[in-house]
This record gives sequence, structure tokens and C-alpha cells, in this order.
Amino acid sequence: MAAMKPRTGDGPIEATREGRDIILRVPLDGGGRLVLSLKQEEVQELSRVLQVVSD
Repeated sequence: MAAMKPRTGDGPIEATREGRDIILRVPLDGGGRLVLSLKQEEVQELSRVLQVVSD
């Protein structure tokens, strides 16, 4: 029987380009990842919103 590995959310946020979309993988508390498929315009808007809250 194969050993089971625990599902953890540990690790960095990852972003990769796949075709025309950008795939964003965000680790979650309690394990697993949130995976989002974003268009370029959505990435730009997300960047603007995050810049506002970080200032």
C-alpha cells in the first residue's frame, strides 16, 4: 500500500501562464490550494486593488 501524504497548504503563492490565462494557486489554511484562472485584465485589476490596500 502506498504511503499517504498529508494535504498541506504550505508553500508559496504560484502564478503560471497557460495559454491566454494566468493560473494563480494560493495555499489555504487547513490544507489544499485555491486555484484561480484569470484573464490579463483581471490580473491588472487585482494588482490595482492589492496596491491600494498595501499602501
